[in-house]
Amino acid sequence: MTKDLTRYQRGIVNRYYEHKGTIHATRLGEIVSDLSVESDAKKLDRLWKSAGEYLAKCGVDAATIEATVPPRNIKLLGEIAGAVMTGGPIPRARPKA
Repeated sequence: MTKDLTRYQRGIVNRYYEHKGTIHATRLGEIVSDLSVESDAKKLDRLWKSAGEYLAKCGVDAATIEATVPPRNIKLLGEIAGAVMTGGPIPRARPKA
């Protein structure tokens, strides 16, 4: 497939993959913003599903995703998104007592 691309197009594709982590982190931040202002139940369901997908794309462990998405923990999601965007340590799920 890459043989069919022009040199310019290959450059675009290569730059996308070089910055994929930043793109995913930015989208995760946008999802957090959207969740905080959205009130429609169907849109909220889609946003939370997308949040889970982008958490996985950003390398967040499954236990933390499970502690964030199903209970719809917007606070933890915001903390994780902030850490992903700044390159800081990602908050981990706390074990249930």
